[in-house]
Amino acid sequence: MAISPNLRKYLRSCGTSYDEIPHSRTFAAARAAHAAHVSGNNVAKGVMMRAGDDYVLAVLPSSRHVDLARLGASLGCDVRLLGEAEAAMSFPDCEFGAIPPLGEAYGLDFIVDDDLLDSNLHGDDEIYFEGGDHRTLIAIEATDWRRMMSDARHSAFAV
Repeated sequence: MAISPNLRKYLRSCGTSYDEIPHSRTFAAARAAHAAHVSGNNVAKGVMMRAGDDYVLAVLPSSRHVDLARLGASLGCDVRLLGEAEAAMSFPDCEFGAIPPLGEAYGLDFIVDDDLLDSNLHGDDEIYFEGGDHRTLIAIEATDWRRMMSDARHSAFAV
Protein backbone atom coordinates (compact mmCIF):
# COMPACT_ATOMS: atom_id res chain seq x y z
CA MET A 1 0.00 0.00 0.00
CA ALA A 2 2.79 2.45 0.95
CA ILE A 3 1.92 6.06 1.74
CA SER A 4 -1.78 6.88 2.02
CA PRO A 5 -3.28 9.16 -0.65
CA ASN A 6 -4.55 11.68 1.95
CA LEU A 7 -1.12 11.89 3.55
CA ARG A 8 0.66 12.26 0.19
CA LYS A 9 -1.74 15.06 -0.83
CA TYR A 10 -1.31 16.83 2.51
CA LEU A 11 2.50 16.71 2.43
CA ARG A 12 2.50 18.09 -1.11
CA SER A 13 0.10 20.89 -0.13
CA CYS A 14 2.51 21.85 2.67
CA GLY A 15 5.45 21.92 0.26
CA THR A 16 7.18 19.26 2.35
CA SER A 17 9.63 16.90 0.74
CA TYR A 18 9.81 13.42 2.23
CA ASP A 19 11.40 10.03 1.84
CA GLU A 20 9.60 6.72 2.13
CA ILE A 21 11.57 4.29 4.30
CA PRO A 22 10.50 0.67 3.78
CA HIS A 23 10.88 -1.72 6.70
CA SER A 24 9.75 -5.16 7.76
CA ARG A 25 6.07 -5.38 8.70
CA THR A 26 5.44 -4.12 12.24
CA PHE A 27 2.31 -3.23 14.18
CA ALA A 28 3.59 -0.51 16.50
CA ALA A 29 5.45 2.74 15.81
CA ALA A 30 8.19 1.83 18.30
CA ARG A 31 8.79 -1.47 16.50
CA ALA A 32 8.80 0.36 13.15
CA ALA A 33 11.53 2.64 14.52
CA HIS A 34 13.57 -0.40 15.51
CA ALA A 35 12.99 -2.11 12.15
CA ALA A 36 14.05 1.05 10.28
CA HIS A 37 17.06 1.58 12.60
CA VAL A 38 16.00 5.03 13.84
CA SER A 39 15.54 6.39 17.36
CA GLY A 40 12.04 6.04 18.80
CA ASN A 41 12.44 9.61 20.07
CA ASN A 42 12.41 10.75 16.43
CA VAL A 43 9.37 8.69 15.40
CA ALA A 44 6.06 10.48 15.88
CA LYS A 45 3.03 8.29 16.53
CA GLY A 46 -0.62 9.18 16.55
CA VAL A 47 -2.99 7.87 19.21
CA MET A 48 -6.71 8.49 18.79
CA MET A 49 -8.48 9.66 21.92
CA ARG A 50 -11.97 10.55 23.03
CA ALA A 51 -11.76 13.96 24.70
CA GLY A 52 -15.12 14.76 26.25
CA ASP A 53 -17.56 14.45 23.36
CA ASP A 54 -14.92 14.91 20.66
CA TYR A 55 -12.12 12.98 19.01
CA VAL A 56 -8.55 14.20 19.22
CA LEU A 57 -5.32 12.80 17.81
CA ALA A 58 -2.53 12.82 20.41
CA VAL A 59 0.89 12.99 18.72
CA LEU A 60 3.94 11.89 20.70
CA PRO A 61 7.30 10.12 20.35
CA SER A 62 6.92 6.39 19.70
CA SER A 63 9.20 5.71 22.67
CA ARG A 64 6.64 7.24 25.07
CA HIS A 65 3.04 6.70 26.22
CA VAL A 66 0.10 9.04 26.75
CA ASP A 67 -0.39 10.09 30.37
CA LEU A 68 -4.19 10.31 30.41
CA ALA A 69 -4.30 12.60 33.45
CA ARG A 70 -1.81 15.08 31.96
CA LEU A 71 -3.52 15.08 28.58
CA GLY A 72 -6.93 15.51 30.21
CA ALA A 73 -5.62 18.45 32.24
CA SER A 74 -4.22 20.04 29.07
CA LEU A 75 -7.49 19.60 27.19
CA GLY A 76 -9.70 20.47 30.15
CA CYS A 77 -11.79 17.28 29.97
CA ASP A 78 -11.71 13.56 30.61
CA VAL A 79 -9.87 11.55 27.95
CA ARG A 80 -9.77 7.88 27.03
CA LEU A 81 -8.08 5.81 24.35
CA LEU A 82 -10.23 4.77 21.43
CA GLY A 83 -10.36 1.15 20.42
CA GLU A 84 -8.60 0.34 17.15
CA ALA A 85 -11.84 -0.24 15.23
CA GLU A 86 -13.27 3.12 16.29
CA ALA A 87 -9.96 4.90 15.61
CA ALA A 88 -9.68 3.31 12.14
CA MET A 89 -12.86 5.06 10.99
CA SER A 90 -10.94 8.37 10.88
CA PHE A 91 -8.26 6.90 8.57
CA PRO A 92 -10.15 5.24 5.69
CA ASP A 93 -7.15 5.13 3.34
CA CYS A 94 -4.81 3.53 5.87
CA GLU A 95 -4.26 -0.03 6.98
CA PHE A 96 -6.02 -0.92 10.21
CA GLY A 97 -3.94 0.50 13.10
CA ALA A 98 -1.46 2.46 10.93
CA ILE A 99 -2.29 6.00 12.06
CA PRO A 100 -0.31 8.88 10.56
CA PRO A 101 0.31 11.61 13.18
CA LEU A 102 -0.83 14.48 10.96
CA GLY A 103 -4.35 15.35 12.09
CA GLU A 104 -4.79 18.08 9.50
CA ALA A 105 -4.43 15.52 6.69
CA TYR A 106 -7.61 13.87 8.00
CA GLY A 107 -9.52 16.90 9.28
CA LEU A 108 -8.88 15.94 12.91
CA ASP A 109 -8.27 18.05 15.97
CA PHE A 110 -4.84 17.16 17.36
CA ILE A 111 -2.36 17.96 20.10
CA VAL A 112 1.41 17.46 19.93
CA ASP A 113 3.63 16.51 22.85
CA ASP A 114 6.24 19.19 23.55
CA ASP A 115 9.10 16.71 23.10
CA LEU A 116 8.32 16.49 19.37
CA LEU A 117 8.74 20.24 19.04
CA ASP A 118 11.99 20.51 21.01
CA SER A 119 14.69 21.67 18.61
CA ASN A 120 17.41 19.95 20.67
CA LEU A 121 15.81 16.49 20.75
CA HIS A 122 16.35 15.49 17.15
CA GLY A 123 20.01 14.69 16.77
CA ASP A 124 19.65 13.23 13.27
CA ASP A 125 17.46 16.16 12.21
CA GLU A 126 14.63 14.04 10.80
CA ILE A 127 11.19 13.08 12.06
CA TYR A 128 9.68 9.77 11.00
CA PHE A 129 6.08 8.56 11.12
CA GLU A 130 3.76 5.86 9.82
CA GLY A 131 2.81 6.41 6.20
CA GLY A 132 -0.54 4.65 6.39
CA ASP A 133 0.63 1.06 6.29
CA HIS A 134 2.74 -1.18 8.52
CA ARG A 135 5.74 -1.31 6.17
CA THR A 136 6.59 2.33 5.46
CA LEU A 137 7.95 5.17 7.56
CA ILE A 138 7.92 8.68 6.16
CA ALA A 139 11.01 10.80 6.87
CA ILE A 140 10.87 14.59 6.81
CA GLU A 141 13.32 17.17 8.05
CA ALA A 142 12.72 18.27 11.64
CA THR A 143 12.55 21.90 10.46
CA ASP A 144 9.66 20.97 8.14
CA TRP A 145 7.96 19.09 10.99
CA ARG A 146 8.23 22.08 13.31
CA ARG A 147 6.97 24.40 10.53
CA MET A 148 3.96 22.14 9.94
CA MET A 149 3.28 22.00 13.68
CA SER A 150 3.86 25.71 14.37
CA ASP A 151 0.17 26.46 14.97
CA ALA A 152 -0.62 23.14 16.65
CA ARG A 153 -1.91 22.91 20.16
CA HIS A 154 0.78 21.34 22.33
CA SER A 155 1.63 20.36 25.89
CA ALA A 156 3.72 17.90 27.88
CA PHE A 157 1.54 14.78 28.14
CA ALA A 158 3.88 11.89 27.26
CA VAL A 159 5.69 9.70 29.78
